[in-house]
Amino acid sequence: MNSPTPPFPFPYGVNQFTTMPWSFEEDLTHYADLGVEAIELCETKLDHDRDRAKAQLASFDATGLPISSVQALVRTVFPSETQPEPVGRRDRLARFRRSVELIAPFAPGAVFVTNTGPAPDGNLHEAIRQVVTHHRELADIAADHGVRIALEPLNPVLLNAETAIWTYGQALDVVEEVGRENVGVCLDLWNVWQDPDLVPRLADAPDRLFLLQVSDWRTPRSRMDRRGVGTGDIPVGRLLHAAHGVGYRGPCVLEIFSDNVPDSLYETDLDDLLRTNRTALEAAWRTG
Repeated sequence: MNSPTPPFPFPYGVNQFTTMPWSFEEDLTHYADLGVEAIELCETKLDHDRDRAKAQLASFDATGLPISSVQALVRTVFPSETQPEPVGRRDRLARFRRSVELIAPFAPGAVFVTNTGPAPDGNLHEAIRQVVTHHRELADIAADHGVRIALEPLNPVLLNAETAIWTYGQALDVVEEVGRENVGVCLDLWNVWQDPDLVPRLADAPDRLFLLQVSDWRTPRSRMDRRGVGTGDIPVGRLLHAAHGVGYRGPCVLEIFSDNVPDSLYETDLDDLLRTNRTALEAAWRTG
């Protein structure tokens, strides 16, 4: 007789990009009311004034919501379409340091997500070399502030716009070359579900899986076209079990972008979107 599937084993987290129409304050109120268990903070939602941003971050205490992960204003090593400024790598490193210094006191142990950005002049070899160097420096910054770094490979639709790596294995190879305990990989199912080596590479270095993000896939009509869990092609349940099987117990973070499409999820009831996706994740886990 097969043993019953245990209850959903991951805290349910939400990335603030998922509710872009809401303000930072609305996010906190709605997430707390909906029983969200972790938040992926998007720095773009904080006030530009640093003192006001600190006050916003301090308001997390009243909600009981932990900041489990962070999307800093500048996450890519090289300028990208969504993060073109500043241009120089040292300047981008300095901007990332400012983000860590601002947020880390309110988010002990949080994971800061990074991307490579596109390879300058298409030189992937040189880009990877610089990404390794950059992440060693990021690791030092993170260690000084009690947080971690997770490098995220992005879907090939974003190649030459936002990324120079597009498989989990490529990200893991970079992380292993960086060689720091506080640098791992962000697994976003939308980005890497088509990678045929994903599951075996998870097992190669289970301690390097720092963050799990979820949504669903249909052939995109824009770069901001993700679906709710269970409404697309990703075998979410199987991949949740793969992550669980290598020991991941961190948050399962819903990250949906839905812009420049006629049926944008941003124009629907966002409370219902968060409730529906939690239910869909639990169903995927049971049947996965």
